[in-house]
Amino acid sequence: MKTVLFQQLHVFLAVARLQSFRGAARELGVSTAAVSQSVRQLEKQLRVVLLNRTTRSVALTDAGRRLVEEAGPGLAQAAAALHGISAEPGEAVGRLKLSVPRAAVPFLITPVLPAFRTRYPRVEVDVVVEERLVDIVAEGYDAGVRLSETIERDMVQVRLTDAFRFVVVGAPAYLEKHGPPERPEDLLRHECVILRSQTTGAVYAWELERGSRTWRVPVHGGIATNDHMTSVALATEGVGLAYAFEPVIQELLHAGRLVRVLEDYAPTVPGFFLYYPSRAQRSKPLRLFIEAAKELATRAS
Repeated sequence: MKTVLFQQLHVFLAVARLQSFRGAARELGVSTAAVSQSVRQLEKQLRVVLLNRTTRSVALTDAGRRLVEEAGPGLAQAAAALHGISAEPGEAVGRLKLSVPRAAVPFLITPVLPAFRTRYPRVEVDVVVEERLVDIVAEGYDAGVRLSETIERDMVQVRLTDAFRFVVVGAPAYLEKHGPPERPEDLLRHECVILRSQTTGAVYAWELERGSRTWRVPVHGGIATNDHMTSVALATEGVGLAYAFEPVIQELLHAGRLVRVLEDYAPTVPGFFLYYPSRAQRSKPLRLFIEAAKELATRAS
């Protein structure tokens, strides 16, 4: 009943706007008789006359004018909303919200999103850059990007990058003055840019490995930050050593502004993965984003 009433109201508003049954029929793609019948049925249900008709003209009654003024904007808004979420065959429409660590942005977001938006212009993408581990379901995210070791086991994981290393680096001037560390224990005698967890504020111990042996070194220093890229920038200025994602600092390494130390102890991690709660809950925008990211990874490999 409500659907029929909505359709009748839509027809009436077209007649009122065009002041013509014939014009409304052309616009709606139906017969003039169908338009006339729809308006009559609406008047019958409302028990009022909405339009005064003659053979030459159509005019609104007071009741009809009030209905146009009060219902017209709401119906137009509803129609716009329906159009906004509707899609043509093969077209993607919707919104995608992602939680992404800053270090992953140059490899997964900057290269993928421009082409993705060109291909799917009606998909809106909200990228929240943060280091904290989020509950993507509770906080309304479609997916997150993290290292595999921090992803809960009940999540679906999609590989987005190759494995890479964490490395200890310093500026040439710092290393010339203090000498490079030769063993993990040597870091305790060096000034290091401390990393803190964005979630808990706890100091992050630098993890190193060689063969089957591992180290967690509780480094110290006069500067602490919760942002990996800030620690790299400070190390570049010579204030101390930093612990960094190797892919992020390639340009600084090639330019000689940073130098790797303790390379034999650099740990390797599997890489960045996109994760989400269930294949059954995967939206079309998310599926298309995954395809675009995989396509980029294939070209880059």
